[in-house]
Amino acid sequence: MSPDPGLFGPASVTWQMHGDPMMWVAGIRALYLQALHPRAVRGVMENSDFRQDAWGRLLRTADFVGTTTYGTTEEAERAGARVRKIHSLLKATDPGTGERYGVDDPDLLLWVHCAEIDSYLHVVRRSGYPMGDRAADRYLAEQRTSARLVGLDPDAVPANRAELAAYFERARPHLAAGADARAVDDFLLRPPTHPLLVPAREVLWRRVAHLAYASLPPYAHELYGRTAPAPATVTRRLRVTGTLLRSVPAGLRWQLPPKHIVRAMSRLGPGSRPAPYKVGP
Repeated sequence: MSPDPGLFGPASVTWQMHGDPMMWVAGIRALYLQALHPRAVRGVMENSDFRQDAWGRLLRTADFVGTTTYGTTEEAERAGARVRKIHSLLKATDPGTGERYGVDDPDLLLWVHCAEIDSYLHVVRRSGYPMGDRAADRYLAEQRTSARLVGLDPDAVPANRAELAAYFERARPHLAAGADARAVDDFLLRPPTHPLLVPAREVLWRRVAHLAYASLPPYAHELYGRTAPAPATVTRRLRVTGTLLRSVPAGLRWQLPPKHIVRAMSRLGPGSRPAPYKVGP
């Protein structure tokens, strides 16, 4: 029997792109963007220990993306079922109306999905990853599978860049930088850490957080009320950062836990190694 390639497999854009180190910067951008939906961010604040275990939350999200991308079909489906079950049990209170709602509301799940996928695609491409428009559309179409895993109807999820842009236009009137978004912003700029690591946080982490923030769309900067450098400056910084991170040998980066890519290559063979040149136009 042939080894199981999982839900995406080495022929997908997802398989190649999710191995890029700029996904970490993109993940921080996604948090900034997701926090602008008052109901979505309230669900996080009421149902998680975000402030006390923010690092754990970030790593669990990365683990979910790694499992659903590079794991077996069974592993990916099991991860999705676990997320759906947790969401089905959680509720939150609308900060404006006091209404109680489930965090598995499809509108909220769609916002979280679109903010995440847009951030991945935007940051990775803008930082110099070789991906044409057709490949970008293929990536968005593939990510309807990820949307299904968290409980969305794939047919209701944007499947290309035009549909994603139209979705954000519809969503913008519902966005705001309330108290919860400010709390996320404050955390991302000054995450809790050991006192001995504070200098490193100031030198390294804040630069990454500022870069992720700067890569947000202009309307997000307006809502947060904090300006960003000129777009050309942001693009240059993203490219410099991408070049620096990609200079670290992939084999070394992929040895860090939880080693999703290493395990996938062991299962499928060396030909499954993610690489930008495999993406196509």
